[in-house]
Amino acid sequence: MSLAAFVQIVARGKGRARAMTMSEAQEAMTLILQHEAAPEAVGALLMVMRLRGETAAEIAGFTAALRAHVTGKLPKADLDWPSYAAGRSRGAPLFLLAARLVGQAGFSISMHGWNSHQSATASVRQAIDLAGPHVTYSALEKLSPTAFALLNLRDTFGLRSCFNTVLRMWNPSGAAATVQGVFHPSYRSLQAQAAELLGQEDLSIIKGGGGEFERHPSKDTIIFGLRDGAHIQTSTAPILHDTRRLHQTGEDVDLHGLWHGHAHDRFAIATITGTAAIALWTLKATPTLADADKLACHLWAQRHHPESLSA
Repeated sequence: MSLAAFVQIVARGKGRARAMTMSEAQEAMTLILQHEAAPEAVGALLMVMRLRGETAAEIAGFTAALRAHVTGKLPKADLDWPSYAAGRSRGAPLFLLAARLVGQAGFSISMHGWNSHQSATASVRQAIDLAGPHVTYSALEKLSPTAFALLNLRDTFGLRSCFNTVLRMWNPSGAAATVQGVFHPSYRSLQAQAAELLGQEDLSIIKGGGGEFERHPSKDTIIFGLRDGAHIQTSTAPILHDTRRLHQTGEDVDLHGLWHGHAHDRFAIATITGTAAIALWTLKATPTLADADKLACHLWAQRHHPESLSA
């Protein structure tokens, strides 16, 4: 079957078009990943879905195809942590230090991604060493050049496609738990539904800074996701009561200085510990979010000890 058959499903016209089933979406994406689809058909399929909005079944099907296409390249980790934010409004990647705290608690983290149109200050790759020994980072272009090419169709279309969401759902290490950040709040529920279809058990999704998994410490953070396969929606109270953006324009945060104690930034530290707390709770390191907040603060206070602390 050619990809044209799937374009017909989604684009027949009013009253005739429909969303793809999960199995249809998986077959369509398999054709794309195997380079068996005309580029015009790929563009048509993705942009029609962009116009009318993708469904959980379609995201799950596309993700299942990507998982099958890229298998066995990464060792299994405790936590999957995608990083695909783009844009010049991002500030320093404080979530890397949050991931380091999670690693200090004895968990392994698989981080993977690609971050375009970012300043040097916001670069994940330039600061990845700060994530510590328990975090493994995999660059998308090396992990799957084909997936990288699909993501970069944004430059051709001038618009993002649902493949951005698929990459967040990917979980290439097969981790039992995953955390995800989104830019648009409506995707939190969509991704939770897709994860359920894929058999994911434990997942936390938040609206994060620039689309990264990064908690704003001065706002209520609503968490969507799954616990033991059941849907959850809960919220965390603000840690601080500052009225400000997560990343201020022109703000220069010294990540090395923060970690090594040469710099102190109350807001940045609350961002780090607050983000780590949700990840720890996702991993079931603590029974409650309040307990996770306490654990994250303890890990921060003990961060200069050998990186072998246990939750």
